[in-house]
Amino acid sequence: MTTTLYPPVTLYTESSPNPNSMKFVVNFPLTPEGLSFDYTDASEALLNGKNSPLVVALFGFDYVKRVFIASNFITVTKDDETEWEDVLIEVKQFIRAYFNEQRPVFAQQTIDSNTTKVEADSPTVQKIKAVLDQYIRPAVESDGGAISFHSFDDENGTVKVLLQGSCSGCPSSTLTLKAGIENLLTRLVPDVKQVEAEGV
Repeated sequence: MTTTLYPPVTLYTESSPNPNSMKFVVNFPLTPEGLSFDYTDASEALLNGKNSPLVVALFGFDYVKRVFIASNFITVTKDDETEWEDVLIEVKQFIRAYFNEQRPVFAQQTIDSNTTKVEADSPTVQKIKAVLDQYIRPAVESDGGAISFHSFDDENGTVKVLLQGSCSGCPSSTLTLKAGIENLLTRLVPDVKQVEAEGV
């Protein structure tokens, strides 16, 4: 396990387009730059490469159905039966206490195994990733979600992306994908003909 020293914790919440998801934002980075982690149950948080004591603890609340961590925020998705007004303070106090106690977000092995991947991208893939990073990721993160490059098929021009966090299962994510992301990528990267979401 690694011990991370955090500054005094500032924590605030932001609602997201998905009514079941709430974004909990802190004043320090939780993941190495460009990395994000998505969990649909507590067992995923025990896997090599995704091990997270924080996520295991959050799934201790029986209404928590999904946890997503990226940049400086945690997106918690609850079940349909629970109202945020009934549990928001509880979750917020738990996260604040967790960081005040200097407890780790991830096991050290999780960080190590996710920061050593090096692969050479084609010029088209480099352009796609640049557009995602500069134009699309900030907007998606502001809504408590994340988007990452999955694959590019240069024969038919199809880009596949992973939508995570509040975007996963959000009613408006398909519209966002087609109206926003596909339009931008096809305009800025001529080789791209269409965009599809993987695993939504």
